[in-house]
Formats: sequence, C-alpha cells, structure tokens
Amino acid sequence: MFQTLYSYFWWERLWLPANLTWADLEDRDGRVYAKASDLYITLPLAFLFLVVRHLFETYVATPLAGLLNVKEKVRLKATPNAVLEKFYAATTKHPKQADVEMLSKKSGCTVRQVERWFRRRRNQDRPSLLKKFREASWRFTFYLIAFIAGMAVIVDKPWFYDLREVWKGYPIQSVLPSQYWYYMIELSFYWSLLFSIASDVKRKDFKEQIIHHIATIILISFSWFTNYIRAGTLVMALHDSSDYLLESAKMFNYAGWRNTCNNIFIVFAAVFIITRLVILPFWIIHCTVFYPLDLYPAFFGYYFFNFMMVVLQSLHIFWAYLIIRMAQKFITGKVVEDERSDREETDNSEEEEEAAKNGPLSNGHPVLNNNHRKTD
Repeated sequence: MFQTLYSYFWWERLWLPANLTWADLEDRDGRVYAKASDLYITLPLAFLFLVVRHLFETYVATPLAGLLNVKEKVRLKATPNAVLEKFYAATTKHPKQADVEMLSKKSGCTVRQVERWFRRRRNQDRPSLLKKFREASWRFTFYLIAFIAGMAVIVDKPWFYDLREVWKGYPIQSVLPSQYWYYMIELSFYWSLLFSIASDVKRKDFKEQIIHHIATIILISFSWFTNYIRAGTLVMALHDSSDYLLESAKMFNYAGWRNTCNNIFIVFAAVFIITRLVILPFWIIHCTVFYPLDLYPAFFGYYFFNFMMVVLQSLHIFWAYLIIRMAQKFITGKVVEDERSDREETDNSEEEEEAAKNGPLSNGHPVLNNNHRKTD
C-alpha cells in the first residue's frame, strides 16, 4: 500500500509538464538537477539552527541587550492561591464575570482581588522584554545575511532583469552550487521556526504565522524538486528584503529608542508594501501564472504552485492591513505598536480599567495615565 501511494505521489503527470519524466531530470552531460532527496539535509540543519540560535541569543543578543539598556518592567507576582491556579490552568486564563464571582466565593478573595490575581498571573506567563529582544536579534541577523546572500546569488543572473528568462529551457535547467545552498539554508531556517514556534513569543496572528511557515516550507520544497528554482530564489530574496527591517525596528523599540524605531518602521512599511503588494503579485506571480503557458499546457503542479503563491499573497494583504493601521497611528502622532502584540496588563492598566468603572479615583489614589506603553 505504501509503495502504491508513493508511486501515485511521484506520478510525473502531477508534477511535470506533458511528455517529461523524472528520467529527464537525471544528472548527465555535466548538468546537475535538483532532487527531492536533497531536502533531507534540511531537517538536521534545522536542529543545528536551533543550537546556533541558542548560542547567539546567549552570547551575542544578551550582551547586546545590556549595551542598548534593554530594561525589564517590574512585574508583580500573583500570590499563591490553589483555587485560582487550578481554574487558570484547567479552564481559562480570562474568566467571565460570573466565573470571577464564583471564584471569589470559593477562594475567600474579593472580586477585585480575583481580577487582579488573573491579570498578574497572565503577566507572569507573558514573555519578558529580554526574550523578545533576543528573538528579534536572531531573526534580524538571519534575514539580513540571507538577503545579502540571496542578492549575491541572483543579481548577476539574466532572469533577475528579464522574468521570461525564468522559464527559458525549463525544466532542463542545471542547479548552481550557490542556488543549492541558498535553498537548503532558507528551508532549514523555516523548519527551525516551525519547530520553535510553540516556545517563541506568541502574537495575535499566531495561526497566520503557522500557515505562513507551512506554506513557505511547501513552496520551497515543491519548487526545488520540480526545478522551479529560478522563480524560487526570486521569491525568497523578495521576502527577505523587508523582514530584517521589521526585526531591527523591534529591537530598537525594546531598547526604548522610539525615534529610531519609528523611522525604521516607516522604511519597512514602504519596502513591505512595494515588494509584497506590488512586485510580488504584478511581477513574480504574473511570471509564474502566464509565462509558463507559452511553453507547455497547464498541469497539476502548475496550479498547485500558484495556489500556494496566492495563499502567501493573502497573508501579505492581511499583514499589510495591520501595517497600514500602525502607519496611521504614527502619522497622527500616536506611538507605533505592533497590532499583533498581546499588550501586557500593567498596574496602570488595572487602575485605568477601574477608573472607567468607578470614576477618576481608585483605592483613594489618582489614576496615572500611561500613554507611552512599550509594546512589540
């Protein structure tokens, strides 16, 4: 049964144009072609990336955080309470008002004390500022190096300037060593992101991030063994061109360098919109949708590749919406914050919530208005 499924999966008519077989892509006459078995190396490389990341965050990012004066906010810990802790772990971290009143009776605490306990308990589970800075530093370093390497791989190629060259002679296109390593490193990195996503900083677009990583892994893998490598290198370099700007903006934000963060963010927003909403759909996707049809009839692999490209483009539109919202806040003079972030509930935020219910005083003290939150 396994052999039957294997044969159906690798059926040439699924992945290759008509009249071509996998035998046509075997190495010969000095030509080297991409093979699906090449991708096995990306899994051990992904775990190697996790090791390198740990070393980088420990011995590079942490000292850098100290130099940039990245300071942790003081977090008040929730007092030990078995009843509340059991409900927090087993039921929900955000109890409804009826649950709060029920827990108040069971625990012997007032309603307000229960609400404060859950706020502080949620804050204990939120990632520290240092963790966010270290993660941003690692991604900034990789994306910057990957972008420079990617440009070095494609800038001297004819298909970088004329997209019709992407399909010239397809699929009889030999793989260059630079393309091989560019692919293996990029795919390994995205595997490592998927492996670590459960322990990384979680944001409101957590599900979209998982979809993005999976779609990217599928696209890179598929474009490799079907020899869509020229198009693949263009797509990867295009994505890396803005990602390092976003991560650097986060780093400066965590360090409290507001003006630098905002300036980099504006540059990032411009690059993101130009590359993801203009160049990608109107140049790259146009190239992968229309130009191949001049050479061969559409087949399953053609539709599959372009469907995954549309999935990525849809995610870019979603993130562009969030970026534009942040840009509007910046233009109107508000602090730029990551719309994906789960804002920390500080003591000030508690008092502000109480003020909204009970007036300008809380516990006999005037409410402090903190309009300068440090966010993702």
